[in-house]
Parts: sequence; C-alpha cells; structure tokens
Amino acid sequence: MKKDIKLSGVGGQGILSIATVIGEAATEAGLQLKQAEVHGMSQRGGDVQSDLRLSTEPIFSDQIATGQADLIISMEPMEALRYVSYLNRDGWAVTASRPFINIPDYPDEEAIRGELSALPHVAMLDIEAIARENHIPKSANMVLLGMAARYIGILGADQLRDAIRAVFCRKGEQVVSDNLKAFDLGLSACTI
Repeated sequence: MKKDIKLSGVGGQGILSIATVIGEAATEAGLQLKQAEVHGMSQRGGDVQSDLRLSTEPIFSDQIATGQADLIISMEPMEALRYVSYLNRDGWAVTASRPFINIPDYPDEEAIRGELSALPHVAMLDIEAIARENHIPKSANMVLLGMAARYIGILGADQLRDAIRAVFCRKGEQVVSDNLKAFDLGLSACTI
C-alpha cells in the first residue's frame, strides 16, 4: 500500500507542520517515507510545497510525478489549483476555501472556487473561520489535516492524533490540546 501526498500553501501557514505530523505518524507506524520540500519565500508569503510519499514497500524517489498524487492538501485554494495536474484520476484535493491574498493581482476568488468545485474529488472548508470560531486561530492547519485524515488512508486518525501530541508536546499542554481540538473539528466537518 502507498500514498503520495502533495502539500501546498503559503509561507507561514503551517503546511510544513502538517508534513511533520504526517511524517511522525508514518515513522511510528513503521512505514517507508520519502519527503521533498520547496520552501520558496517560506518565512511569510511565498509558495511552500512538499511531496510526501508513504508506503509499506520501499520508495525509490522522493518526488511525485505528474498525474500520480493520491491527495493534495492545501492551505490555500490557488496553491491547490497550481498542483492539480499532479492528481491521479481518483485523487482528492483537500483545501482551504478562503484565499491568502498575498499578491496584488490575485485571481478572482469565485473563479478559483469554481475551478476547484469542478474537480471530481474535492473537499473545501473555511478552515480559518472554523479555527477562529473555536478560539484556536493558530491551529487552522490542523483543521485542514483533520479534513484530510479520511483521505490519507494509510494512517488512521488515532495515529495522526498521537503524532500531533509528539510534534507539539515541547510547546506545552495547551498547544497540544488546541491542535487536537482543531484536528477533530476538521475530521468531523469533512464527510465523504
């Protein structure tokens, strides 16, 4: 069994934290793991993307070929569209619906949502609003991970929760609690 995941977003949104949590869960589960990251201007505002390949068998490349990704997880809708060509026919795009407008000529928001909605398999939520409404605004990325959990398949929700605990434990109990809450909100909000 294998799962090829393309993660994308804008610097500072927490996409690499999602990759770290999935990687931690995969390592603990004894899966083979390869990861390739592109950081752009990752401090704030630039394109950030990561290829994450998980498998029960050896993996020989850390990059996902066009048309081979099983899943896109994106913190930003335009960034999700940027990588749609990587999805396989049955692949899912799981993305935030609200854009992070960091350029003056950002495309029309409705047009972006329309293009995403036309995909055969897409899940979109306003993860920022969910995080804000639940008083955990810094945990929107874990809302997104919760949304994506059911599509990851090779890892279960409990394995991802354990990884959240492991990754965030050094930041204190409240941060762990907030991120677990965010993950569960995303998991319950996104149904197939």
